[in-house]
Amino acid sequence: MLKKVPHTYVIVFAIIVLAAVLTWVIPPGKYIEETRLVDGREQTTLVFYHADQLPEGRVLDHQVQTWQVFSALFNGFVRQAHIIIFILMIGGAFWIMNQTRAIDVGIMAFLRRTRRLEGHGLLRRLGMDNIIIVMVMLLFSAFGAIFGMSEETIAFVIILIPLAISMGYDSITGVCMVYIAAHLGFAGAILNPFTIGIAQGLADLPLFSGIEYRLFAWLVINAVGIAFVLRYVARIRKNPRASVMYEEDAYWRQRESGQEEAVSYHTPRMAWVVWGVILGVLGIYSFLHPTTTLTIGTSSIHLTILPVLAVAFALAGWLTLRKSVHFFILLLLAYTILFLIIGVMGYGWYVMEIATLFLAMGIASGLSVNKSANDIANSFLDGVKDILSAAVIVGLAGGIIVVLEDGGVIDSILYGLSKSLGQFGRVASVGVMYVIQTIINIVIPSGSAKAAITMPIMAPFSDLIGISRQATVMAFQFGDGFTNMITPTSGVLIAVLGVARIPYHKWVRWVAPLIALLILLGFLMLIPTVTMQLNGF
Repeated sequence: MLKKVPHTYVIVFAIIVLAAVLTWVIPPGKYIEETRLVDGREQTTLVFYHADQLPEGRVLDHQVQTWQVFSALFNGFVRQAHIIIFILMIGGAFWIMNQTRAIDVGIMAFLRRTRRLEGHGLLRRLGMDNIIIVMVMLLFSAFGAIFGMSEETIAFVIILIPLAISMGYDSITGVCMVYIAAHLGFAGAILNPFTIGIAQGLADLPLFSGIEYRLFAWLVINAVGIAFVLRYVARIRKNPRASVMYEEDAYWRQRESGQEEAVSYHTPRMAWVVWGVILGVLGIYSFLHPTTTLTIGTSSIHLTILPVLAVAFALAGWLTLRKSVHFFILLLLAYTILFLIIGVMGYGWYVMEIATLFLAMGIASGLSVNKSANDIANSFLDGVKDILSAAVIVGLAGGIIVVLEDGGVIDSILYGLSKSLGQFGRVASVGVMYVIQTIINIVIPSGSAKAAITMPIMAPFSDLIGISRQATVMAFQFGDGFTNMITPTSGVLIAVLGVARIPYHKWVRWVAPLIALLILLGFLMLIPTVTMQLNGF
């Protein structure tokens, strides 16, 4: 008889207990910023001190963790509140939209058109499903590589999983199309200001220098990652029961079975009112912000994008409303995605603004199909209830970091790992740096936080052993990226799995071979950075 696998909550709580045990066996310590004279000029560096050796006036507030394992859920909720609220608002908004059946109509229309294209010789040989998956994954990978898309993937998972189920695949395929793709891009970052930008700045390198080799790395990582996914979907295409999620995906298949029912194509008068109100709002914002500066890396471009989108919405809204309210709601979804991209790249939006945007989309969708205020509120609450388990697991996972921080051992773990860099050859040294960054990512999944802590240590060390600082940044980049897709301390991963209803142990079993392959690939791509003359290295 097969041993029953523990619940995801049990697994995460066990990791919290392990973290608490570490606070008893690892001496607490802290990195402190200090300004020192190096070669006649002042440099600010991070210096590690054990708790009993801290400079005068410095205190490390810590205590070994015992009963705190039980308060970790509460403190994890506080720590991850922004992501938890984001999940609940997104879930409620999409539940309102789902009840309009607009997404069902869109998926059915999309699949009908793509199936017609399969008659063409080349497309038939390549497979339309494969083309769709590759194009969608490349799009989200580009988002991850350019502006570090991560938390935003939670919202798109709710859209891509129904599409994957309708195509005959599973929830893992839907997660791959958006989450895996975005993190392939995150690992092969080209212009990501939150990882490469911070790391190169701390290493005193020209911002986004060495882009040629990083672009090559991004292409290779995507080729391997997408090939892995296509190999998996080919197996599912032949036998859907081969999916590790076949039984759990009954939830998604049941949701999608409703699209077989007849759809009443119509346009209520209220939908025209919603169109008019949104058009008015777009008009006001177009007047207030006639130009928008979109930033990609160090490059900026000024566009009159809001006025153009307002005019396009006026025309597209009129055409879709004449056809059916369902297509108008799909237009609202498309504009929500467009404004998400513009907001992130042009106005520095984060989860609060994005959640607000999706909430407005959900309310507008409900009003467009003549739902009353009470109906919209009840639909929103139904969506919150449906996704609540995902929010709870995010809070629980956040408790892992809280326990390590309160125990004062995070910096000690980093210091111990950095000390393991001994006298190796250049290839071995950059490999050890890579392993250390990979391990640290399990403890500190935030790329920007990890860059701030590790790069002031790694960059000067690379000078001593004859490795370019650019190679050190690459080791950080790969170490930061790949394990994001498996580490239980990543709030985004846990949120995505919760939304997708994929148990953590099943995800680990599926993704582990891909992570192992990518980690090996990362090491192989680090070798040229210390053995070849590369531009910017």
